[in-house]
Amino acid sequence: MTEVRVPTLGESVSEATVATWFKKPGDKVAVDEMLCELETDKVTVEVPAPAAGTLSEIVANEGETVGVDALLAQISEGAAEPATEAKAPSEEAPKDKGEMTETEEAPAEQKQGEKSGEDAPSAKKMMAENDLKDGDVTGTGKDGRVMKEDVLKALNTPKEAPATKSAPRAPVAAEEADLEERVKMTRLRQTIARRLKEAQNTAAMLTTYNEVDMTAVMDLRKEYKDLFEKKHGVKLGFMSFFTKACIHALNEVPDVNAEIDGDSVIYKNYVNMGVAVGTPNGLVVPVLRRADLMGFAEIEKSIAEMGKKARDGKLSMKDMQGGSFTISNGGVYGSLMSSPILNPPQSGILGMHKIQERPMVVGGQIVIRPMMYLALSYDHRIVDGKGAVTFLVRVKEALEDPRRLLMDL
Repeated sequence: MTEVRVPTLGESVSEATVATWFKKPGDKVAVDEMLCELETDKVTVEVPAPAAGTLSEIVANEGETVGVDALLAQISEGAAEPATEAKAPSEEAPKDKGEMTETEEAPAEQKQGEKSGEDAPSAKKMMAENDLKDGDVTGTGKDGRVMKEDVLKALNTPKEAPATKSAPRAPVAAEEADLEERVKMTRLRQTIARRLKEAQNTAAMLTTYNEVDMTAVMDLRKEYKDLFEKKHGVKLGFMSFFTKACIHALNEVPDVNAEIDGDSVIYKNYVNMGVAVGTPNGLVVPVLRRADLMGFAEIEKSIAEMGKKARDGKLSMKDMQGGSFTISNGGVYGSLMSSPILNPPQSGILGMHKIQERPMVVGGQIVIRPMMYLALSYDHRIVDGKGAVTFLVRVKEALEDPRRLLMDL
């Protein structure tokens, strides 16, 4: 019998939800054939079969929350076996005195998450004095027992502010209630909601705006797109220009590329560019590591690869960690103006928008130009208004005259 267990889910991720089983008990499976899909706070993880045989039992059903290394299923060798079903009480054979059934467990084999034995007396006394319940303290002693040090750690750990409860729903007419459908939020959607609200509650978030004339970028792209694709095998888009322009501006205003850690500021002498990508399950932000060392072609290839992995649900934890700045392109959905929300713990995010022709005054003449509004949301705790405005102006200047990128101006 081979056990199928939850794989390592990545840094800071300790549990997942069983999203989908691709096999059912009794089905034959091959080595590395996908058995099920787990959904974590950040990515979707596929679990392959560790051995060939027959899926004899599914231990964790769809919708259940499981921890790292928890048992998911069992695979046995040989022909397909029917799914295991619990017998009705009347069908159970009488058991001899002292015999233990499969559903019973010896005291030494406690269930996962349960503790056996008493907590330390000093720990119990301290919990009572501080009005702590069993669930408030995580025991690290033998068999999960709570020790005095565990209580001290719980007392010294700042408690999170209670989540703001949603306002109660307004009364719904009976004929309309029948047309409603209640669907549980996915773990990814719950995490997106929680992190966005944390960003609003934690950072002193402000947004500054500007507009950019896209004529120069569009002309340059039109002139070289065929030659670029022929040589590099990838299309020349706008994202590489914006990525390069942001890197150029981050070098001048490093505060936007920094983050706050306690009472310290961490300045990063590199740029790991996060690129927000919309997927059917929600917004994810894959990271282009060391984007400051990439050329236009490498940036375009990396963005295309990450976008495909995101839409296919193939992003790994490594693909989404370590970002220092983010670009979000709402223009692909038709957005003309928006205020993007920070991606913690980053201190800046650039919002791109729809390119729209507007009348502009150029050299005393009214001309039609392809214009785009830009929005920079930033954490005012670390980035001053002058730095935020300067950053956005540098991005604007680099896009309106891409030659500046070549000469580092």
